[in-house]
Amino acid sequence: MILHIVDHPYHYEMANLCRAFYPARALRVVHGHQAVRGRLRVQDDALAVITRVDACITVQLRQGRRRLTLTRALGRNDELTMAQMLFTLLRRATGYTPPWGLLTGVRPSKLMLRLRRDEGEAAAERYFRDALWVSGEKTRLAATIARAEEPTIALTQPRSFSLYISIPFCPSRCSYCSFVSHTIDRASAQKLIPDYVQAVCKEIALTGEIAQQLGLALASVYIGGGTPTSLTSQQLDTLCEALHANFAITGEFTVEAGRVDTITAEKLRVLRNHGVNRISVNPQSMDDRVLQLAGRRHTAQDVLEAYDLVRAHDFACVNMDLIAGLPGDKPEGFTQSLEQVIALKPENITVHVLAIKRAARLEQLPTSDFLYTMPADYAPYYMYRQSRSLGNLENIGWSLPGHFCRYNVDMMEESHTILACGAGGVTKLKRPDSDELERVFGLKYPYEYLRRFDELMARKARVAEFYGCQQKK
Repeated sequence: MILHIVDHPYHYEMANLCRAFYPARALRVVHGHQAVRGRLRVQDDALAVITRVDACITVQLRQGRRRLTLTRALGRNDELTMAQMLFTLLRRATGYTPPWGLLTGVRPSKLMLRLRRDEGEAAAERYFRDALWVSGEKTRLAATIARAEEPTIALTQPRSFSLYISIPFCPSRCSYCSFVSHTIDRASAQKLIPDYVQAVCKEIALTGEIAQQLGLALASVYIGGGTPTSLTSQQLDTLCEALHANFAITGEFTVEAGRVDTITAEKLRVLRNHGVNRISVNPQSMDDRVLQLAGRRHTAQDVLEAYDLVRAHDFACVNMDLIAGLPGDKPEGFTQSLEQVIALKPENITVHVLAIKRAARLEQLPTSDFLYTMPADYAPYYMYRQSRSLGNLENIGWSLPGHFCRYNVDMMEESHTILACGAGGVTKLKRPDSDELERVFGLKYPYEYLRRFDELMARKARVAEFYGCQQKK
């Protein structure tokens, strides 16, 4: 699929709209006038989208001899007008209407929160429906989640922050995964891990020093990955000791133990001894055949046994993840998996929709077949979306009353600063009392993180500069 951009800066939104309708197709973006001067040569089976702004706005779809064209006058919001035009042509060409309309961003509930704050509840929902063409169902969902998040966001103080620790190692790589992670059964990863843990502890110490000097108040800690419980119990103990030595951890403390084949009683004891009160046990499916196709080295029975083991260690909150649309799964199979997880009564259930990787071989057409119903005692409390998600649908966190994960809300709605440590971690700095954000990017891969560690530590000085302070030496 080719997207031609002529004389306008709206390539990001136009590209994402194309992906909403064709999530598995490779998309090539071309800038210039050749697309509209008759010199564009397109293979018969290729799809070309031409978007142009000059005396008016023109959007055209070409596929072989087929042409679909719309033209509109310039106006107050040319980007929105162009998006509506492209959406109209893509819907006409495919017969498909994405339920999120023109919204392609990760955070629809963040937009709803801002509109509710600035324009009021009714106007916010009206803008979703009438301007962004979001379905009534998805508009209500965004509004429901925004209302649920508001009390959590209200807890935010001018200098509060959350701490994220990245452990980018897993026991094996899942077929659907797009995260940066290394499998621990490789000798190279085994050699990396001890040095990596030592380096992360050093970064934690520097980050704690900066936070203390700036008078920042820790709201929550989240150790994610990868799979943090890929570390040994001793390595987990070392990591948690470093956290307690450098931060006053008194509230929410979460660890992803997502792969049940990494969970042991010894590791759980270490985590509980260090005050971890939230843990994730993520089956993704309760169908052994689907798990095998996904590259998961465990069975549904292993999930049940790991869940019982976690419950025996008295964590205050357990989250379980499922993914709709995994290879080999069907809507009825996903429903059965969800029912089995609901029967366990975890405090949180996060339902993801499969995001099709760039290298996917199958042309998976958008679908909304993987619809589901949650029991009334579970309420949606946060949401996000991914590019190329099946059916252009959303990921939703569901919670029993009183068990919202504050980190998930603050991270997704960008309501306060997130300080990140470890490979692949991105620090997000939020200016107190404003919506201004600045990102300080870490180093992506563990070996790069170790090799360029001093350079990364120098970047941490930006945290103090952002808050208008100089780090004491």
